Amino acid sequence: MTHKNTELLDRVAALTKQLNHHSQQYYVLDNPEIPDAEYDRLFRELQALESENPELKKVDSPTQRVGGTPLDAFTQVTHRIPMLSLSNVFNEKELQDFYKRVRDRLKTEDEIEFTAEPKLDGLALSLMYEKGILVRAATRGDGTVGENVTENARTIRNVPLHLVGDDIPDLLEVRGEVFMSKAVFEKLNQKARENDEKTFVNPRNAAAGSLRQLDSKIAASRQLSMYCYAVGVVEGFELHATHSEMLKQLGQWGLPLCPDVDVVQSASGCQKFYEKIGKKRDSLSYDIDGVVYKVNDLKLQQQLGFVARSPRWATAHKFPAQEEMTTVNAIEFQVGRTGAITPVARLEPVFVGGVTVSNATLHNMDEIRRMDVRVGDKVIVHRAGDVIPKVVSVVPGTRKENSVEVAIPVVCPVCGSDVVQEEDEAVARCSGGLYCHAQRKEGIKHFASRRAMDIDGLGDKLVEQLVDEKLIDHIDDLYQLKNKIDEISAMERMGKKSVDNLISSLEKSKLTTLPRFIFALGIREVGEVTAASLANYFGDIELLKQADEEALINIDDVGPIVASRVVTFFNQSHNIEVVDKLIAAGIHWPAIEKKSEDELPLVGLSFVVTGTLSTMGRNDAKQLLIDKGAKVVGSVSKKTSYVVVGENPGSKATKAEELGIEILDEASFIEFIK
Repeated sequence: MTHKNTELLDRVAALTKQLNHHSQQYYVLDNPEIPDAEYDRLFRELQALESENPELKKVDSPTQRVGGTPLDAFTQVTHRIPMLSLSNVFNEKELQDFYKRVRDRLKTEDEIEFTAEPKLDGLALSLMYEKGILVRAATRGDGTVGENVTENARTIRNVPLHLVGDDIPDLLEVRGEVFMSKAVFEKLNQKARENDEKTFVNPRNAAAGSLRQLDSKIAASRQLSMYCYAVGVVEGFELHATHSEMLKQLGQWGLPLCPDVDVVQSASGCQKFYEKIGKKRDSLSYDIDGVVYKVNDLKLQQQLGFVARSPRWATAHKFPAQEEMTTVNAIEFQVGRTGAITPVARLEPVFVGGVTVSNATLHNMDEIRRMDVRVGDKVIVHRAGDVIPKVVSVVPGTRKENSVEVAIPVVCPVCGSDVVQEEDEAVARCSGGLYCHAQRKEGIKHFASRRAMDIDGLGDKLVEQLVDEKLIDHIDDLYQLKNKIDEISAMERMGKKSVDNLISSLEKSKLTTLPRFIFALGIREVGEVTAASLANYFGDIELLKQADEEALINIDDVGPIVASRVVTFFNQSHNIEVVDKLIAAGIHWPAIEKKSEDELPLVGLSFVVTGTLSTMGRNDAKQLLIDKGAKVVGSVSKKTSYVVVGENPGSKATKAEELGIEILDEASFIEFIK
């Protein structure tokens, strides 16, 4: 062998060792030692060397994780030791019965020790290592014969291609569960939705489908994971005395283990673990459908033996199913507090996720179209923890012949106003913002807020009470509360002084400004700056009511979307009626006089105000700027002219410095305004 070949061999061996080590740190121990970019650099170097020198490529090379040539079909593998299934228990009594059977068979009154493990909701896999090198991976199959998925298993990042450490067996079969993390599952489905492709129902289906891809490149792209939970065939190594010690040994060899395994005593210890992991279930990064209990002592396992196709020394304590099949009896539309129209499936009641479910969200019309769900369909319903139940898929082949596609309502089912949906939005909305009962609480809260009508004493809780007590129905009813003092006084925490203050604040709020009034109406996309632009351009609410989109687009800060929102709002007779009633109740404002260019020196400049100002509030500072023609925005960008900072300005000031935007402290700002 030449000197050059020796150098190449040494470099390939060194790169392989480094990459295996860093994969172990990143994917198994969750403790990366180098940046991703450095790992990628090492990987590409090894890839290039193997490409130029194919004879140097080995089966345990890190480059083998990216997938190879697609297979025509999987070959079959016979398991030397069958991969058995587990018996199940579904409640504490059945767990106690299992525990009693174990002790009776062992003829002991002593407490039995168990390992308790989350029951991963994935696909069982057998890994075979010869002299520490992964040579074969097989699915469980029917327990006796499985499928050879070695090429796909090599793509699972936390599965070592070469074991590490001391005393590695001559032959080691490791068994575990392949799964897809919740985060990866969400990304996979999001990408599918964006490409208008079929989504996966749950992470288990996604993992199983990915592991059984004939094209290992597809499997590699799915970012699967695996946790090991048992050993099968072992040669050249003496097993430890307990299952928990054996798991620790697997970890020392570099195999990935579930971090939530524990050792417990007796049935009561098993039940406590079940309850503890059940509370953590929704926050875990992976899906589980129960807990597995295994007698910890391996000799006791041998004594207990097997029955039929399952061991007597282990059982699975299942959680209530999170998915069930049922029938869609009807599809109705609800209106949310912001006007969003949400389709809801009325279901044949089904027990899922620990409760009886008769309603499930369908999210929006895009989801209905994607799933093509219709009344009468059989569907799969998912409910996890406290999550709102949702329909995740239609069961193929169950549709009635006379079914019809679902259409979005033309008018709001609550108030009868037009339903509008922008081309680029999935959510349709009711346009009767001021009038619609479904939106009234949020609309009133916004109307009364400090930056709008500034009705002191009319907080969110009081708005909720007034609506619930039926003392106000629409925004204009606020100004009739002076006629309902006795009813208000009878409410909780509303003494005479509180009532007097409320009535006084309502009367005081009648004198406002046109920009504040427009902002208070809660028209979508119309913030304070846009409201000021509309007020200054039209100078009168009547002219604004009659404006068309063409006229609105001529205004600074008003684009096609905002123009459409304004026109849609004032096209609803209900909204016009409420606006007229507000003005009739006495709301008024000083006439807006057109300012000269000298009075608007800041036209064309954009400001951001951040932090706490000591001599004035942020809103006061914004108003000063708006009065002089400036545009005040909420975020810093390259288009920002100045950033005004008070105490504790946070990230906006930092971003301004990065972009080289001029920063004004409070003193400089006051001088600037003068």
